[in-house]
Amino acid sequence: MNLDEVKPKPMGDAPGSPENFKLKDYRPKSVFKTTTTEVSKAKCPVIDMHAHAWQKDINVDELVKIMEASNIEKTIVLSFETGSGFDGIVARFAGYPDKFDLWCGFDYTGYNQPGSQWIDAAIAELERCYQKGAKGVGELGDKGLGEYYSRPVPGYGMHLNDNRMRPLLKKCGDLRLPVSVHIADPIWMYLPMDLHNDGLMNAYNWRIDTDVAGIPNHEQMMDILEDTVRQNPTTIFIACHLANCTHDLEILGRMLDSYENLYADITSRLKEIATVPRYAVAFFEKYQDRLLFGSDLGYDPGTTMDFATKLYRATFRILESADEHIYEHDLFKYHWPLYGLHLSDAALNKLYRENAIKLMRL
Repeated sequence: MNLDEVKPKPMGDAPGSPENFKLKDYRPKSVFKTTTTEVSKAKCPVIDMHAHAWQKDINVDELVKIMEASNIEKTIVLSFETGSGFDGIVARFAGYPDKFDLWCGFDYTGYNQPGSQWIDAAIAELERCYQKGAKGVGELGDKGLGEYYSRPVPGYGMHLNDNRMRPLLKKCGDLRLPVSVHIADPIWMYLPMDLHNDGLMNAYNWRIDTDVAGIPNHEQMMDILEDTVRQNPTTIFIACHLANCTHDLEILGRMLDSYENLYADITSRLKEIATVPRYAVAFFEKYQDRLLFGSDLGYDPGTTMDFATKLYRATFRILESADEHIYEHDLFKYHWPLYGLHLSDAALNKLYRENAIKLMRL
């Protein structure tokens, strides 16, 4: 045999040649002939603790059908809204009071003005939303610039542990309204955008520039979360997205060990921790009494019913099966493979439903 015949040859302008596509467009397909488990619905009934107010043209009747087919017993809609915005959410979901719980935001109108009039108005609006049917508050969000998720007025420059927030958070405790909080973002978004960042393909368009004066880094954002939970012991907090500590779950674990009023949801972070399944399973099993299921459905205005079904099935597959080397590019964006966690029945039951019931009864 002529060795020249088996040497790699330049591909030039051939379609699909590595010389002609960008790293961000890399979509590998697994070559491993491993088990593919089809999970069309969850193993036991689920309370989805983290969804959002679907765009107005979404048919709520169809959404309920997908929930029932997927074994979703109830969905918590984190609306961010106050005022007429929250009232509109209440009207949209009014036909299914047993299928949806609606959570409101905070009204920060006037928060940066002298005096305390704004906090009195904010508390009054919180109480009004509560009377209107709000079962919790959230998703509050601070990635470094301050509390900006609530509508209609964002609270830029005011972090969750700001003294101005304490009366509102205390009132949540008084009303027994849990508070869902999104603090920081995954660690890849804080690392240098260089060849060593293994989350680069997501982080490049989703990064946080901590060089800007006054923007806290990841560690400082965790301090803000812990300060808030410690300062408000009668208020229940849910740290969204595993507190964005997927790179080091011990950070979250230490807080869960220290504060009984803190829970965490797994929303939108299986795509990160399912890359390290043994590490993830050990954490899930240890903290099975404090973790909550969430889908994040409805956050993206382009979400479709087909996407909802696929997302539920992929999520249940990762949680329940022992499948390996799973790619879900269309759902999760990351380029790396995922692995089934094959959680115990006890951990699944608590994650899917029991912890949510316990929390909402509190």
